[in-house]
Amino acid sequence: MSDDWDNIDDRRAAEALIVDVDGFEGPLDLLLTLSRSQKVDLRRVSVLQLSEQYLNFIEQARSLRIELAADYLVMAAWLAYLKSRLLLPPDPAEDGPSGEDLAAHLAWQLERLQAMRDVAARLMGRDQKGRDFFVRGQPEAVAITRKTETQASLLDLMRAYARLRTRDEFRPYAFNRSDIYALEAALERLARLLPVSQDWASLQQFLPEGWGKAGQRRRSALASTFAASLELAKQGKVEMRQADAFAPVQLRGRETP
Repeated sequence: MSDDWDNIDDRRAAEALIVDVDGFEGPLDLLLTLSRSQKVDLRRVSVLQLSEQYLNFIEQARSLRIELAADYLVMAAWLAYLKSRLLLPPDPAEDGPSGEDLAAHLAWQLERLQAMRDVAARLMGRDQKGRDFFVRGQPEAVAITRKTETQASLLDLMRAYARLRTRDEFRPYAFNRSDIYALEAALERLARLLPVSQDWASLQQFLPEGWGKAGQRRRSALASTFAASLELAKQGKVEMRQADAFAPVQLRGRETP
C-alpha cells in the first residue's frame, strides 16, 4: 500500500513539473528561475551547475513524453556545448569566443532579464486608474460661437471703393518746376536792379523776361517778386508804395538801408 502511495506522489511531482514548464515564457526564463536556486549574484552564478540543472530538467520533462518546444531543445544543445567548452582544455587553433566568454554572455543575459522583470514588477505595482484612483467626471463641453460685426458709414464705403479703383492706377505726383520762379532768384534779381533804379517803378517791371505773359508762369513770377520785395523792404533796401486799393505796387531802391 505504501508503494502505491509513493508512486502517486512521484506522479504528482512529475505533473507539477509539467505545470512549471507550461508557466515559463522561454528557455531563458527557465534558466533565470534555476539560477535563483544558487542564491548568488547572477554575475557569479555557476554556469556548469546551471547547465546541469537545465539538462536534468529537460530529461525529466522528456521522460514524461512531453513535446517540448524547439527553443528549449536548442537551449539544451547549446548548454551541452557550453559545458563541453568549459570542461575541456581550449584548442589554440580554434577561432571565436572562449567558453568563459560564452558563460559571461549568458550571465549578462540573465542579469538583463532580471532587470526587466524588476522594472515590470515596479510598473505593475503602481496605482492603477480605475482601481486605486479615479479620474474626474466628464467635463462639460464649452461651445464657442464667434460672430463678427462690421460697422461702416457711407463715407467709409466710398473710401474703400476709391482705394480699390485707384490702387492699380496710382502714379506718384511729379512736380513740374519749369513754370515755378524761385524766391531766391527773385531776391537776387531785385537786389541787382533796384540800386540802379532810383525812380518809382511798377512791380511788374521787375519780372524776368518770358514770365510776363498771362498764365501760371506770370502768377509764379509775380508772387515770388512780391515776396522778395517785402523781404528787401524789411531789410531797409527797398521802399514800397501803393496809391490805392488794388492799385499797382511801386518800388524803388534806397542808397542807405
